[in-house]
Amino acid sequence: LKDGVLYRKWESDDGSSCRWQLILPKSRIQEVLRETHDSASEGHFGVFVLKTLSKTRERFYWDRLRAEVEKWCRECHACGARKGLKTRTKGRLQRYNVGAPFERMALDILGPLPVTTKGNWYVLVLMDYFTKWPEAIPSPDQEASTVAEELVRAWISRYGVPMILHSDQGTNFNSALFTELCKLLGILKTRTTALHPESDGMVERFNRKILNHLSLFVSKNQTDWDTHLPLFLLAYRSADHEATGCTPADMLFGRTLRLSCDILFGRPSDTPSSPNEYLNNLEARLESVHAFARERIKLASERMKTRYDSGATSHRFKDGDQVWMYNPKRRRGLSPKLQQNWEGPYTIVKKLNDVIYRVQRSPNAKPKHKIERLDWVFTFTRILITLMDFSMKIPRTTGVYDLPASIEGSSTTLDACASVSTDILSAQRDIQTRVHMNILAGREKKFQL
Repeated sequence: LKDGVLYRKWESDDGSSCRWQLILPKSRIQEVLRETHDSASEGHFGVFVLKTLSKTRERFYWDRLRAEVEKWCRECHACGARKGLKTRTKGRLQRYNVGAPFERMALDILGPLPVTTKGNWYVLVLMDYFTKWPEAIPSPDQEASTVAEELVRAWISRYGVPMILHSDQGTNFNSALFTELCKLLGILKTRTTALHPESDGMVERFNRKILNHLSLFVSKNQTDWDTHLPLFLLAYRSADHEATGCTPADMLFGRTLRLSCDILFGRPSDTPSSPNEYLNNLEARLESVHAFARERIKLASERMKTRYDSGATSHRFKDGDQVWMYNPKRRRGLSPKLQQNWEGPYTIVKKLNDVIYRVQRSPNAKPKHKIERLDWVFTFTRILITLMDFSMKIPRTTGVYDLPASIEGSSTTLDACASVSTDILSAQRDIQTRVHMNILAGREKKFQL
């Protein structure tokens, strides 16, 4: 007791230093935590709380100090908005099923590219998910009216109305005009989630093929790329697709396209047949080709899912959970290195499937709904360690531990979690010095209690 203030003698883990800790009443805990973590002189250190914990423990003491410091650091809004997770979580692959031509098609805009002599800046890309039949239409702009007009002229007038039309979240694809067109034609309009172009991977890969091809044939000033698109489409439509094992022309027309090499070197003529015989043979051929392609697509999809899911993490979000959401949108005039990429907290309103949730900003803010993939979200209440990063191990000064299974998926209160943390801490003391030195040496070690 010094000058009416109660202190406690504290020694460091290795016994090299000794300090007097102020015994802190509960009424002053939050004030101390604000000063040791939130203030500018303390720097908001503490994704893994070691720095904040060491500063606090050298100067103060109260019951369950470590648990309180961890709780404060992991619930800090400023740290969450800036730092987020160190590793991106990964949901399981969601597959779509198609089994007929033009059941589902993709739509995308490629560009802007260098303006051509014809005044074209963009490429409107359309592609069928089953036959892999593509269209690539040069366009002077990407306005909704232009996209809608080309969709009707270049696709619907030739192949009919698709059942499902999938695109990204571009304003031209989600405009009132385009939405009304889909409504009039009875087309179900779907779209990718934000920051996740992988959900439209087929057309994204096709875009890369377009760019690769054009880069080989364009002139030095790159103003004639639109003149090379027709022959690129011929080459693509007549080549076997890796997923179906057939050419898009075979899948759509049931016959092989005649190419320039056939004209130069000749090809046997088709056997003459009557119209009825031709129709019967064509029907049989299309049935055979489509059955073969369905099996190939199924096998390719299963292999892709197995490979993708091997790196997936489990998720336990439910309606009502509060989460942070990743939004790396670049703001004009601001340095991206200094901006905060995580927004929140958001509240999960509805689970749409295993990886897509509808979220809403906190009730005090203006209601705003978004649909986001789970990959870009982590739990707001981060003291629940296994909910923070879905089984990511959290380094501590004395090791790495998982919460019990009964805690992980429950609505356990923060106080209960803090008591668990205290129990773990008491069990760690025998190995504290050795593990602490390992962490300081930068080694990655895990200890299971």
